[in-house]
Amino acid sequence: IMEWYIKCFRQYADFSGRARRKEYWMFCLFNVLISFCIGFVAGFLGVLIDTDLTFLVWIYSLVVFLPSLAVCVRRLHDVGKSGWMYFIILIPIIGAIWLIVLFCTDSNPGANKWGVNPKE
Repeated sequence: IMEWYIKCFRQYADFSGRARRKEYWMFCLFNVLISFCIGFVAGFLGVLIDTDLTFLVWIYSLVVFLPSLAVCVRRLHDVGKSGWMYFIILIPIIGAIWLIVLFCTDSNPGANKWGVNPKE
């Protein structure tokens, strides 16, 4: 399961090609779990030593920013959309909902202009 998370870091700046649903959602799952753990540990240690360690969460967010953007673009390519479609998220509420729908949509069968289907 962890291989999907590591794969996204190996392809941290690869905005070409396609990414399966499983790759995208496993990366999201691990990001949430790791962020939660870092936040919990930072909060717990912050109480013990009376300092604010939330900067650890910010550092992790900066580390995963580019890989998460790349996997989002590759996921959009997998459903036949341009990576620029990611900017639909700027439309309040509806944009985020539509983007989640696209991320949940199954891959286009066969090859498209961004490459072969990663399931095949």
